[in-house]
Amino acid sequence: MSKANSAAPAMLSRAAILAAVDTASEDVAVPEWGGVVRVRGLTASERDQWEASLNRVEFRNGKARVLPDRGTIRARLVSYVVVDPDSGGRLFSEGDVGALAKKAAAPISRIYDVACRLSGITAADQEELEGNSDATAADGSRSD
Repeated sequence: MSKANSAAPAMLSRAAILAAVDTASEDVAVPEWGGVVRVRGLTASERDQWEASLNRVEFRNGKARVLPDRGTIRARLVSYVVVDPDSGGRLFSEGDVGALAKKAAAPISRIYDVACRLSGITAADQEELEGNSDATAADGSRSD
């Protein structure tokens, strides 16, 4: 066996993958609120749910159209990722998004940035989700 082969990482089994604890968390100082919050990265399912929540369905002339609904993108993500440090459960629900959206932008943005990093949401992903990418702008400007 060559040296290169002996240093190769072990192949993972289904059981090993499913048993892995792979969701990171980080405490974020929020002096504006007088303390610290625990921010946990999204699971794959939560990320799908969050991304889906950034669209709304509009019915016009009997046809459904999916339209972007980006008005609360940061508050929506914060509602998914701020968790109780003891139980790990979410502190906020979908019903809290409006109230979170009324909070100061600086702490919400700070939490959003950490959540993006922990969840693998890249700058390119953010551009696309916020409707700032060339592809999204082109799609948004169509008059189907």
